[in-house]
Amino acid sequence: MSKPLVLATRRSPLALCQAKQVATCLSESLSREVELLPMVTTGDKQTDWSLEKSGGKGLFTKELELALLDGRADLAVHSAKDMPTEMPRGLELAAFLKREDPSDVLVFKEDCPEPKAIASGSPRRRAQATLLFPKAKWMELRGNVETRLQKISQGSEADSSLLAAAGLNRLGIRAFPGLSFRKLKLDEMVPAPGQGAIALQTRSEDARYFNQVSDKSTERAVKIERAVLVALGGGCQVALGAHYSETSDKLAFFHENCGIKTLTIAGREESDWIKEVIEWTKIN
Repeated sequence: MSKPLVLATRRSPLALCQAKQVATCLSESLSREVELLPMVTTGDKQTDWSLEKSGGKGLFTKELELALLDGRADLAVHSAKDMPTEMPRGLELAAFLKREDPSDVLVFKEDCPEPKAIASGSPRRRAQATLLFPKAKWMELRGNVETRLQKISQGSEADSSLLAAAGLNRLGIRAFPGLSFRKLKLDEMVPAPGQGAIALQTRSEDARYFNQVSDKSTERAVKIERAVLVALGGGCQVALGAHYSETSDKLAFFHENCGIKTLTIAGREESDWIKEVIEWTKIN
């Protein structure tokens, strides 16, 4: 009998929810037993750090990647939007589960229909939401999803925040006392590359085996979006959004230097449309 597969995951409620979803997928698709290895990352410990100023994405992945490299885990479960473009030698993204709703959601106090103080540390969200709510002030608010919702409902620091629809959906949060939810359209706020997708990271020699469970449509979309990240050197410090729609075969793109743009991918080489994206971001 094969040994159980070990999944490294963060300990947050959302991360554990996603890991359990992956475990179910692996059990059903590969007929393997699965064990979870919950871990605390640097980003989880340093709740007073600004993600924008302290390196962002890698803060939530390093410990999980070390577990892969030293053999304690077979897979690491991540939100695809949190993955850096560069990862340790010998590791790669092997598969992606079917994508959830990639949209962002504005969460605000019921008695405050027009946000006055929005809590978000994301440059992408700040840059786009400023166009929607130019009078709003900005601040950073850390913590898991329910902690942030609780703080917004109390209104002690901010009266609104921006959260990923995928995270709310996976946690089954459709409402919260004292708060209203407004899902933003994709042409109002372009999501982060990979937003809504769960990524499975593994050792390179095992990638082909685990790719069997990958949702190919999601895999293609995330690879297109991450190609934009690679080309522009994006990270938590860059106001950048990218979302590929298989239905239209178009890429919606946002950068602080050009706003929201759309381009057709169909029939074009990646190097061709990437050049167009890079040209958009140049300041004339």
